[in-house]
Amino acid sequence: MAPDDPTDRAMIARGQLVLRTEAEAITALADGLGPSFAAAVRTMLGATGRIIVSGMGKSGHIARKIAATMASTGTPAMFVHPGEASHGDLGMITRHDVALLLSNSGETPELADIIAYTLARGIPLIGITSAPNSTLVAKADHAIVLPPAAEACPNGLAPTTSTTVTLALGDALAVAMMEQRAFTPENFRDFHPGGKLGAILSTVGDLMHGREELPLVTPQDPMSRALLEISSRGFGVAGVVDGEGALLGVITDGDLRRNMADLMSRTAEQVMTPSPKTISPDVLATEALARMNREKITTLFVMPAGAVAPVGILHIHDCLRAGLG
Repeated sequence: MAPDDPTDRAMIARGQLVLRTEAEAITALADGLGPSFAAAVRTMLGATGRIIVSGMGKSGHIARKIAATMASTGTPAMFVHPGEASHGDLGMITRHDVALLLSNSGETPELADIIAYTLARGIPLIGITSAPNSTLVAKADHAIVLPPAAEACPNGLAPTTSTTVTLALGDALAVAMMEQRAFTPENFRDFHPGGKLGAILSTVGDLMHGREELPLVTPQDPMSRALLEISSRGFGVAGVVDGEGALLGVITDGDLRRNMADLMSRTAEQVMTPSPKTISPDVLATEALARMNREKITTLFVMPAGAVAPVGILHIHDCLRAGLG
């Protein structure tokens, strides 16, 4: 439903114009991306140290985010403030690093000391700017020049389009390097162990209970023994294993109900469901949760591929406590 208030309509129209202006600039950047982009990626991949990302003002905020994105996707990177660099932080930059400098005008005076420092020590320099004839382009080993685009600000002054395009370019650089490094979801999980993202990338092996907590009985055990194991372990099931520890079956709440009439006169083998459902420890926990929901079960014994003995057990509550679901 269209808003009735003319002020609301004007604000929505302005928001749409800003987004379209910035989207068109990103499209122009994508269409014009060429050899300088590949050269920048190759140079950064060749660094044995870190990617030193720097910029002043709004470009500095974008530089911080680019450095953070690179660091979290397999490329060691850090932000160095150009003002602080001139007062001692140049010592953070080594001959093993690559400098990535951001300046819309290409003439940011605060970057002069970093530029001079990299040139004097043969440290590779990559520049990102909107000015093809700028000092930054002239001094850089590789320069990526942003396409001409008006700022989305109605006065054409506030950094809006230029910072959005630079941010998108930083993502493109980080992802291109990520792909070249064959960065896997497992690597990503190692860098993001906390919060929702860490939970999503957790494996069954990360969340499972180990061998010492397994609820296990033998086929000949009476059901009184099985019930005690089910109750004391708190998983609502018991696994039935042979003398070598191979998993033969599982006793669930459903098995107990089906055998209620003469339950206490039976053995574990007589009550169990054979060939129980299992899962490998390297499967993502999200997949395990989806499977338990789909098959309407609450527990899975964990066994590596090709194994016959369980190494752990996963309960649906383990997934929920980790923030999944």
